[in-house]
Amino acid sequence: MKMSRLYAPTLKEDPAEAELASHRLLLRAGMIRKQAAGLYSYLPLAWRSLRKIEAIVRDEMDAAGAQEMLMPILTDAELWRESGRWSAYGPELMRVTDRHDREFALGPTHEETVTDLITNELRSYKQLPVNLYQIQDKFRDEMRPRFGLMRGREFIMKDGYSFNATQESLQETYDAMKEAYANICERCGLRALPVVADSGQIGGDTSVEFMALADAGEAALVYCDACGFAADEEAATTQVPVTEGPGDGALEKVHTPGLGTIEAVAAFFGFPENGTRKSLALVAEDGTPVVCIVPGDHELNDCKAEHLFGAYHLMTDEELEGFGLHKGFIGPVNLPAGIRLVVDETLRGSTRWACGANEVDYHYTGACPGRDFEVDEWADLVTVKAGDPCPHCGRPLAGARGIEVSQVFQLGTKYSEAMGATFADENGVERPFLMGCYGVGVSRTLAAVVEQHNDEQGIVWPVSVAPYEVSVIALDKKGEAFDAAAHLADELAAAGVDVVFDDRAERPGVKFADNDLMGFPFQLIVGKRGLANGTVELKVRATGERSDLALDSAVEHVAGLVREQRR
Repeated sequence: MKMSRLYAPTLKEDPAEAELASHRLLLRAGMIRKQAAGLYSYLPLAWRSLRKIEAIVRDEMDAAGAQEMLMPILTDAELWRESGRWSAYGPELMRVTDRHDREFALGPTHEETVTDLITNELRSYKQLPVNLYQIQDKFRDEMRPRFGLMRGREFIMKDGYSFNATQESLQETYDAMKEAYANICERCGLRALPVVADSGQIGGDTSVEFMALADAGEAALVYCDACGFAADEEAATTQVPVTEGPGDGALEKVHTPGLGTIEAVAAFFGFPENGTRKSLALVAEDGTPVVCIVPGDHELNDCKAEHLFGAYHLMTDEELEGFGLHKGFIGPVNLPAGIRLVVDETLRGSTRWACGANEVDYHYTGACPGRDFEVDEWADLVTVKAGDPCPHCGRPLAGARGIEVSQVFQLGTKYSEAMGATFADENGVERPFLMGCYGVGVSRTLAAVVEQHNDEQGIVWPVSVAPYEVSVIALDKKGEAFDAAAHLADELAAAGVDVVFDDRAERPGVKFADNDLMGFPFQLIVGKRGLANGTVELKVRATGERSDLALDSAVEHVAGLVREQRR
């Protein structure tokens, strides 16, 4: 490919709307263009990289025994109603109505479609397991699409689904998919952790996300360097250490004028925040008023709370007043009648609580569960954070941020039971399929690679997913050096290298800047001065290292470097 013919309109300035490095650089390098909020066109360079990511995904999926297919993007609303997700999925589900007033969804995922597909087709345990996948555009009506390809309304995804007869068989498929997904991350050049995750709208009881580590990642996670444990903060659970509050254990009401925050109360008593108890008032989906209590230095986990209370909301000032509660001074002692009290499991053994007194400007010390108040339910409520003990080995957890690039789920019979999808087991008994679900965000993987691989000059592509592996840069617009550069590009292409020839009539500085911005892994620079000595210059984009190569061996040398770094 000649650079003069390449459609890659670069930008000299950073786009104002681009907050993340990946968004900024993909726009500046002429790889994507915004059509509307959350909708992007992939220009030729980005499309080449996406196809390479897809090829890696296909290679790993096929090696693991999965079979590629393609299902309709438009999915029948009746299937979603069968599974119960037509209403449960929420406004993120893009819904359309055809001319006959029949409702459809633009699929964000295809559990319903694939379950309907195999119903009455896979009839016997002898046909199982079956593992099907597709690579396809998906749609999600994000309330706030942002961060370029990280959170869009249309995106490219590989979604796969397995059908198994036994839990042992499902576990084998699940483990094979986890291994394949780890390989995909490694081959794409991503530093990623497999973390325990919440299953969200997909469902199921077991799930692992592969998180590409990045400061700009939307997801917070904790991990243990000692034993390898890692989990999304939404799903992590551990025994948070707590200290007892002040006092000798006797219940005492203390005047705390204006001290309506944990920080202020802890400072007043001269105790760490961990020695106080944080009370949060909410209204459950069914309308029940609830007070949740967690250690003072931790937060209520929104995802865990949703599992317990449904689509809850924190009480407004008006609701607090209506239920007889006082913001900043809520506590378990003398809680107004009719309010459900749910307390984090880590406080079960604690007997001296510093907590609100349900009276403005007053707190209790020495409050004791079972003596001074009754707990309606103990539950896992807290968001685990860095410094908490690892649930496996007890060492302090470290914290990081990550970009979710892929996820594996064990769905069990969630969809097969709801949709009547069964098979005959070895005894002829009809049983619902045990299902697994496996997704890779292909376009998000592209953004994650750029997020991890960039510098002040631009993108630094790993060879495996680079749009072109080598750029040959002619410093002269014509003549011997230009001809030599063209010949090198042709020979590299003949050797199986993806090569782009910068033949543009631009100043060398412009060419160097553009090639660095676009991030091609190797640059061969051809000029009159080097040719006079029978050499060309090689620049390695990742390190900036420069070296002179003999003209007659340059192709063999560079092609060898490319082959070594392909994954």
